[in-house]
Amino acid sequence: MALRHWHWAFGCALVLLVVSIHGSRRPDPSESAAFARWLVASGLWGVVSTVSIHLKGVPFGNIVSFSDGPAFNSTGTPYFYLTELDPTARDLAADERCSFTISEASLGTCGKADAESPICSKITLSGKMVKLVSDDEKRFAASALFSKHHEMPNWPKSHNFYFYKLEILDIFLIDFFGGPKPLTIEDYYAHVVHKSNGRNYQ
Repeated sequence: MALRHWHWAFGCALVLLVVSIHGSRRPDPSESAAFARWLVASGLWGVVSTVSIHLKGVPFGNIVSFSDGPAFNSTGTPYFYLTELDPTARDLAADERCSFTISEASLGTCGKADAESPICSKITLSGKMVKLVSDDEKRFAASALFSKHHEMPNWPKSHNFYFYKLEILDIFLIDFFGGPKPLTIEDYYAHVVHKSNGRNYQ
C-alpha cells in the first residue's frame, strides 16, 4: 500500500514539474470549468468519433486538427478544417452527431503518467458538427486554425476543405481520481480563459 501511494505521489509530482516546464498554468483539478477550457485551449488535435458510413454504423474514430480560437482568444468551441475525401466528413454529412476527445498526453504535460491514468486528464465533447455558412464565422475559423496549423492554408484547394464547428451538447471530463467531473455547458462557456493560459502562438 505504501509503495502504491509513493508511485501515485511521484506521478503527481512529475505532472507538476512537466507543466511548469511547459510554461502554461495547469488549473487545479477541482476547478472543472477552468480545467476543461485549459485543455481545449491548449490542444492542437484530438479524435473525432462518428457514426460511420463505410462500416455501416459502427463508430469510427479519426485524428483531426482543431483550434478553439486564435492566440489569446479562446472561445471553447472547437473549429475544424475537413474534406469529404476523408471518411470523417462524409460520415458527418450523413449524420452530424459526433464526439471529440482530447488527451492531456498530447500536450506533453503528463510526465510519466500513463495516458489512461486519471492524473493525465482527458475530455470528450459530444454534440453536432456543423459546416460553417456565415462568412464572418468562416473568417474567424480560418484565423483560429491557420494561426496554429501553418500547413493548412497550403492544403490543395481541389480537395474542397470546409470549415466546421462542434456545437457541444455534453461534456465528459476526467482530470483526477474520483470519476468524471460534473460540468454543465453553461459553466464551461462562462469561464474566461486568461491570456496566461493555453499555448501562446506567435
